[in-house]
Amino acid sequence: MHSHHSTPAVSIIDLDFSYRDHPVLEKVNLEIPEGELASIVGPNGGGKTTLLKIILGLLEPDRGVIRVFGQPPLKARREIGYLPQYAHLDPLFPVSVLNVVLMGQLGRPGKKLFSGYPARAKEIARAALAEVGLAETAGKSFHQLSGGQRQRVLIARALATEPRLLLLDEPTANIDPRSEENLYETLARLSQKMTVLFVTHDLGIVSQVVRSVICVNRQVVIHPTSQINGTLIKDIYGGDFNLIRHDHRCARNGHQPHQPTV
Repeated sequence: MHSHHSTPAVSIIDLDFSYRDHPVLEKVNLEIPEGELASIVGPNGGGKTTLLKIILGLLEPDRGVIRVFGQPPLKARREIGYLPQYAHLDPLFPVSVLNVVLMGQLGRPGKKLFSGYPARAKEIARAALAEVGLAETAGKSFHQLSGGQRQRVLIARALATEPRLLLLDEPTANIDPRSEENLYETLARLSQKMTVLFVTHDLGIVSQVVRSVICVNRQVVIHPTSQINGTLIKDIYGGDFNLIRHDHRCARNGHQPHQPTV
């Protein structure tokens, strides 16, 4: 179950980030308690992936403070599991499911790249596969699996780092609705043991799964799902994708209810 530390999993104070003088994130203040399950939503180009990369320590903010479990992101990196948006393995590269998951053990303390995996690493990898409901696939070729199964194997790879914080960038892109539901159930279960943050455009299932929705559109606002009565967050003033049944809108001048368009 969650440990109740007073140190939040992620703490961001007055953070700004620009890319080539183009402001991407402004005045971000965000606190994510340990054990949270939250989705990050917002329009394309609103800064969602940038926010994840700052939490990972891959990008430095222009100003402000970011702490992960009370430490600068680079110091906390061993505590973070990450599934990037386009996790891609060459289909012609013959690799077993277990070996994909074992990649998550690379870079762990005491692990040398070519020294072979200790038995403990294989135990961790098998346990990670069991966590995502795919224990029986360990010996199969990764490329025999369905898209939804592959995505869960890649989550198991992130789990093999034994993280306290799991970050996933659009984990349900390009998988079918049933796999998507499985994936969200997996994330909900994992959040009993760790903090889980994921970027999504799929708000239908999410509103039933997550505890908080982090709305990113240059500025960042966090809502408990209960506060918005389980309604979904309206895509932020852009028609770049068509989301249905949203009666909430994130806007620069605050959050206003929005009449759903049918």
